[in-house]
Amino acid sequence: MFETVRLLRREDFIDHTEIAREALIAQSIAVKSLANRLGDEFYQAVELILNCSGRLVICGMGKSGLVGKKIAATFASTGTTSFFMHPAEALHGDLGMIRQEDLLVLISYSGETEEVIKLIPSIKAFGNSIIAIAGNSNSTLAKNSDVFLNVSVEREICPNNLAPTTSTLVTMAIGDALAVALIKARDFHATDFARFHPGGSLGKRLLTRVHDVMRTNLPSIEPNATVRECLFTMTSSRMGLALIMTDGKLQGIITDGDLRRALLKDPQMLEKPVNVFMTRKPVTIDAETNLAEAEAFMHRNKVRALVVTSGKENQVCGILEIFD
Repeated sequence: MFETVRLLRREDFIDHTEIAREALIAQSIAVKSLANRLGDEFYQAVELILNCSGRLVICGMGKSGLVGKKIAATFASTGTTSFFMHPAEALHGDLGMIRQEDLLVLISYSGETEEVIKLIPSIKAFGNSIIAIAGNSNSTLAKNSDVFLNVSVEREICPNNLAPTTSTLVTMAIGDALAVALIKARDFHATDFARFHPGGSLGKRLLTRVHDVMRTNLPSIEPNATVRECLFTMTSSRMGLALIMTDGKLQGIITDGDLRRALLKDPQMLEKPVNVFMTRKPVTIDAETNLAEAEAFMHRNKVRALVVTSGKENQVCGILEIFD
């Protein structure tokens, strides 16, 4: 028997890319709409957090809870002590984690999530303030908050307008906006960020000091040594440079590039003293300097190697190289 083959018509094909493009555009419009309606409430929320002497406690159920965990993590890593508390667990004992000086951020798009709403009487009895993040200004949560941040959206990008999609994105966006405002207000810098991220590549880079990565096998030579002798020193060190030293004091530096340029001008230079061709008063860097700062300086000034010094007398202790 032969199977009946159904021929697909052009209109039967679904353009997944176009659907995704439309979804992303709709979400970007929702975030822009949120930005356009930010007002005094947002300012009040930031001031409330800045003036909080305790911790920021984030609560949310379901998808709002997942977003809340992300918001709490962002706050904690950018200078605002924060943690997530599950509202259902809070109703069964975790309310004991709250201190009187803490500030609560309750998240519920409907503003009527049962587990979140049930927390309000206890929070008020404790004397804690509440920042509400919800999409309904007439909701129980909004009416019982000290500051209400409205994250309402026209509709979800879910074709059925059911699955939390656009609303969760906008909620996360308001959380990030609060975090950025607080970073600015607290004058929180990259080095501060690194203190809370010691395990990540960024943290390691920002916490690393020059002395952690510098080379200590210094290729050095006396000022009256010949260029020929200097070449042997540079070759053995495989660093492409040599330090000109007298009694442990830095007199200058010479690189393979210096020697190539000098050789083009003077073919007889191999027997001349190296101090004729060295760079006097080379740029140095302190061993305690942050590596990221040192690398930025070297890239900016197109320097491949820096002499590293330490102590009040700027004693030479190493060489810092970069290769990219």
